[in-house]
Amino acid sequence: MNHITFDHIHHYGKTVFQNDQFEHIHNPDLLTMYDSNYIRFKNEDLSLAEFKQAAEYLRSFHLKNGQKHVKFHFSDNSKIPDDIQIFLKESEFMVGFIELYAIQPKQFPPVKEDAKTEVVPVTEEILETYLQIQFEFDLKYGAEFAAQKSDQYKRNFHSDQILQVMALYEGKPAGSVDLIISENTVEIDGLQVHERFQKKGIGSRLQKYAMDNFHDKTVILVADGEDTPREMYRKQNYQYLGYRYEALKVYI
Repeated sequence: MNHITFDHIHHYGKTVFQNDQFEHIHNPDLLTMYDSNYIRFKNEDLSLAEFKQAAEYLRSFHLKNGQKHVKFHFSDNSKIPDDIQIFLKESEFMVGFIELYAIQPKQFPPVKEDAKTEVVPVTEEILETYLQIQFEFDLKYGAEFAAQKSDQYKRNFHSDQILQVMALYEGKPAGSVDLIISENTVEIDGLQVHERFQKKGIGSRLQKYAMDNFHDKTVILVADGEDTPREMYRKQNYQYLGYRYEALKVYI
């Protein structure tokens, strides 16, 4: 699994510009989704002047599109240079990091069967139910964001690359996950369990669906480096592969 990097992680955006310092990712259909509209720096020896120039470029580009944020991904497995860290703090950026994990399906721990829980792929018959639970999940980020994501879920439903999966508990929608399929990997994306159904093993059963149905691929995912789910992934035998620092600023 050593060849797995952040380059294997799917993002809902396209490269609209790049040079020796950075790559600009943009998605006109998901303008409020920070992880679809950002700059990824290529080199760990980024200078403060180069960062400021990239920041001015992205801010200007986003203003033309009515976007109220700027986001930056720094080079993989590298700390943010000290002078840029100081600038980010003084400029009131939010700074965090994400972690990359991978597992071979046979290494995933056994999951106790539960007759109350059913995990199924999303079909035409249950698509509307899936969209409703996703809208509820996304509404905490605002109605505009939830509406844009709903349109993306509809596009995903018709994609051969993405399999949408939903968990039902006693017949009620309880959680979901999107499985992004490539030649050698399956990415677990958007794993969520409704708060009413947490601590029932539903998250593990959603993951187990990926392990059972794609046993010939490496399963990968990204976790927030400061969130508790990362500890769960470690206990489930996922292998830690690296980190990436990010900086975000939202303008009021």
